[in-house]
Amino acid sequence: MLPRHTAKSDSYSNGYPRAKEKNTYSISPHRFQPRASPPALRRRRQLLIRLGLLVGIGLFAFFVWPGASVVPLLSLGFLSSGEDFQLETVRYYDLSTVQGTARGWEREERILLCAPLRDAESHLRMFFAHLHNFTYPHHLIDLAFLVSDSKDRTLGLLSELLEDLQADEDPKMPYGEISIIEKDFGQKVNQDVESRHGFAAQASRRKLMAQARNWLLSAALRPYHSWVYWRDVDVETAPFTILEDLMRHNKDVIVPNVWRPLPDWLGGEQPYDLNSWQESETALALADTLDEDAVIVEGYAEYATWRPHLAYLRDPYGDPDMEMDIDGVGGVSILAKAKVFRSGVHFPAFSFEKHAETEGFGKMAKRMQFSVVGLPHYTIWHLYEPSVDDIRHMEEMEEERKAREKEEQDKADRMKKIKDQFADPNSQWEKDKTDIQNEALREKKEKEKAEAQNVVETQVPADSKPETKAEAKADSKVESKADAVKAQ
Repeated sequence: MLPRHTAKSDSYSNGYPRAKEKNTYSISPHRFQPRASPPALRRRRQLLIRLGLLVGIGLFAFFVWPGASVVPLLSLGFLSSGEDFQLETVRYYDLSTVQGTARGWEREERILLCAPLRDAESHLRMFFAHLHNFTYPHHLIDLAFLVSDSKDRTLGLLSELLEDLQADEDPKMPYGEISIIEKDFGQKVNQDVESRHGFAAQASRRKLMAQARNWLLSAALRPYHSWVYWRDVDVETAPFTILEDLMRHNKDVIVPNVWRPLPDWLGGEQPYDLNSWQESETALALADTLDEDAVIVEGYAEYATWRPHLAYLRDPYGDPDMEMDIDGVGGVSILAKAKVFRSGVHFPAFSFEKHAETEGFGKMAKRMQFSVVGLPHYTIWHLYEPSVDDIRHMEEMEEERKAREKEEQDKADRMKKIKDQFADPNSQWEKDKTDIQNEALREKKEKEKAEAQNVVETQVPADSKPETKAEAKADSKVESKADAVKAQ
């Protein structure tokens, strides 16, 4: 147990001295041992004396001053609750004051935040960033962590981050009472995506997770808690006001919608938590065909339930306060009134109506007439972890990219080889084209000149101006060039 203020090693937790050794958990059984007989007899004698004096004063007042009230006489201290008149080992709690209301932050209602941890070292810093940002008064939130079956530095890093959080200079930052419980449950399923979400491991994994949740809750829940909030440490994005937002609905059990981001080539986003759903006739008929210990899990082809899932009803532009009655709940983020658990609802570590853990918790709460709702348009985002299909798809895309790059490189090599072996005809063609155009223009000018000359000769007799050899030679040259142009 780590109380909020731990300045001294001999500090008190809930009014009782704790052991001086660190990392110990003691229920101090000596507190409930009977007192020695002499003090008890002395207190009994004092009690009898006070009662005798009280009766004597009352009778005297009744006969001497019949109209006087004896109430002012009681203020003399004869019925006062002094230290000698109290039992130090008894605590009194009025559970009617911790039922949970819609505006608990105004009534200073305490919340127990529960977080099961297993190999969570890589997610803890992100989780503590959320703890820093919660807007619900931190001193009204008690933290409870269960570290189980971990092989990394989850426990060590958790202790370091808690010390930093409680030692923050901002007086509004430290939380209330903090509990760290360490217990292994023999969980053999690995924490990778393929193992955790594989169908074969779901039933046994869910039952062990239910045991872990029940252990954590039973060890940390106090009579003064009005709410219990379950939160996974791998939530990436959530509103800072999530506690107030969920509490305002004043429901016994309420969950938000949970999605996860995806790379653009996978669609950008995807529903994550499929454990929040409404019951269907198909699922009820399926449950009747299964064995007694069978556990139905959502999102797998082996169990076609055709249930309306909270995740698939999300509208990014919908009203975030819209409610939907559900039967199963997902465990990523659950806010429940403490009275639900005090009434006997828990996370079944067995097949309860063919469900276990959080889905069984939702079914059990509905069976006991508690309200269980989900918010389809109020969304929080789970951390993206590549699934087996995602990894396989990424490998296929990488192979396609390499094949495409190789094809482009081969094409570039072929073009280079062609250019090296053959001269580029483009430049010669442009040169020949220019020469032909210039020659045609020259011929046109000569033809126009010749036509003008013919006009002049028509005015002179043909025999008056014989054709010279030079002219004949020029005409022959023009004709040969014209024929060459036509051939081109």
